[in-house]
Amino acid sequence: MKPFLRTQLERYAQRLGELDFLLSREDIMSDMAQYRRISVEHAEVTQIAGRYARYQQREADLAGAREMLADPDMAEMAQEEIASSEAELLQLEDELQRLLLPKDPDDARNAFVEIRAGTGGDESALFAGDLTRMYTRYAANVGWKVEVVSENAAELGGYKEIVLRIEGDQVYGALKFESGGHRVQRVPATETQGRIHTSACTVAVMPEPDEHEAIKLNPADLRIDTFRASGAGGQHINKTDSAVRVVHLPTGIVAECQDGRSQHANKAKALQVLQARIQEKERSERAAKEAALRKGLIGSGDRSDRIRTYNFPQGRLTDHRINLTLYKLLYVMEGDLADVLQALAHAREAEQLEELETGASA
Repeated sequence: MKPFLRTQLERYAQRLGELDFLLSREDIMSDMAQYRRISVEHAEVTQIAGRYARYQQREADLAGAREMLADPDMAEMAQEEIASSEAELLQLEDELQRLLLPKDPDDARNAFVEIRAGTGGDESALFAGDLTRMYTRYAANVGWKVEVVSENAAELGGYKEIVLRIEGDQVYGALKFESGGHRVQRVPATETQGRIHTSACTVAVMPEPDEHEAIKLNPADLRIDTFRASGAGGQHINKTDSAVRVVHLPTGIVAECQDGRSQHANKAKALQVLQARIQEKERSERAAKEAALRKGLIGSGDRSDRIRTYNFPQGRLTDHRINLTLYKLLYVMEGDLADVLQALAHAREAEQLEELETGASA
């Protein structure tokens, strides 16, 4: 184990003793807010300190087994113990490294996924529809719930823009690296010469704001318009002006919702999306500054960052940030995103570990 990791872990063992003492004090126990905060930290520190204690125990087992090798009668048993200890130590070190990495408090949140057609006209809108299907299928595979908040359908199929709300376990943490420019290369159905066209969409993934922590919107900064929802006919077409569009005047950020039947419900959802977009704007500006300082591998999540290419003639998906290439494009488009998302998460963990090590040696 690297010395800087061991130093960090020793601090956790020391901190656990401090927290045990704090939780035994009457003044802490009588202040529920402080007691809850310390209890949460205690649970996190206990997990890390416990795994480190196990690591130290296995180190001692390994040292004892190596001493036993000198005894011919014990050599075979010692070899088995050495192999077992070394394997578990590698596993524990990997686990401890991950536990030490800083946590994004938003990772556990639900998310809004906004997909917008870019260059490429009708083909770009069709690709936006394909991306919508991809994320919806992946969500179904992992047991998440998807609802359409707003959509602007294109004439030939697909979407000019669509906003999804995805609810489930660790949604934002899993999808946050999907933000950016997605490029497709394929022969459109309307192309008679068989030429490959390139078009693009942008994706923005935003954590759903916490009701208690969400930024407070000044009503004077908002313009709220109601209109009749567009979309498929039949029973679901709106006969009243129940769709809602909200404009945040200081930033020009717009959000709308036409999915619900009541104007009140649509307004509430549109305000949630608006809050998420304003927070995302602030987040991406901060991330861009941080990325400029540390030249981050994963990037800032800015819409202008071209993050991925979907090449249909070659059946190839390439994520340009981590040089990942997979030749299983049709499976990915059907929602088999696990390999891509896992590779991005591991790349970010490696980046964080390097930052942790650099900070420790500074």
